[in-house]
Amino acid sequence: MITTCVFDAYGTLFDVTAAAREVAAEPGREEFAHHWSSLSEKWRQKQLQYSWLRAVTAEHTDFWQITKDGLDWALEAEGLAADTDLRDRLLALYWQLSAFPEVASVLTALREAGQNTAILSNGSPEMLAGAVQSAGLEELLDDVLSVESVGIFKPAPQVYDMVIQRFGCAKSHVLFVSSNGWDACAAAAYGFQSVWVNRRGEPVDRLPGQPDHVFSDLIAITGLVTS
Repeated sequence: MITTCVFDAYGTLFDVTAAAREVAAEPGREEFAHHWSSLSEKWRQKQLQYSWLRAVTAEHTDFWQITKDGLDWALEAEGLAADTDLRDRLLALYWQLSAFPEVASVLTALREAGQNTAILSNGSPEMLAGAVQSAGLEELLDDVLSVESVGIFKPAPQVYDMVIQRFGCAKSHVLFVSSNGWDACAAAAYGFQSVWVNRRGEPVDRLPGQPDHVFSDLIAITGLVTS
């Protein structure tokens, strides 16, 4: 029986490509329009890689620093490092990333079904608060849990422990939802029921845990708790 639905934030509820895409559409950014997709991909890859490397080397910093470091690498890789105005604009928009279209309706349906709802994210508390507020999701979440409480990034098990400590439920009663395949696998190995939101149609990661469900978006999740 599922009682608690927990979501990763970036890429799952919030579109991590939105900042670069929106900047590319702004007047005067025609040159950047040729770079935004590649830059966004590099930025996200480095953001994740730096979180893993800092976890295994015990060199923790908050996710905002990692976000800035990842962007700086991506800008240099795209030959755009000298454009400080572009950097500032991209970072500003990262605090108000657009939510995917189905997010509000899915969270509303879960709340109406009596589910606990929460975010569990590598994001810093300030970043997450900004994104949640910008998307108007405050009333649809019981809590927003950040790894800053334990000082290590996912997929460390201490992070998933936070859900059990907060809601006092059995692992098997938690449905964990992530667009990151490695995150969904790690949550499954931890003991959660897990959903991989595979928006890009990628293969399942070869890791010890495997997601219980693979969907292309969040919409089917409501059926798991109401069926």
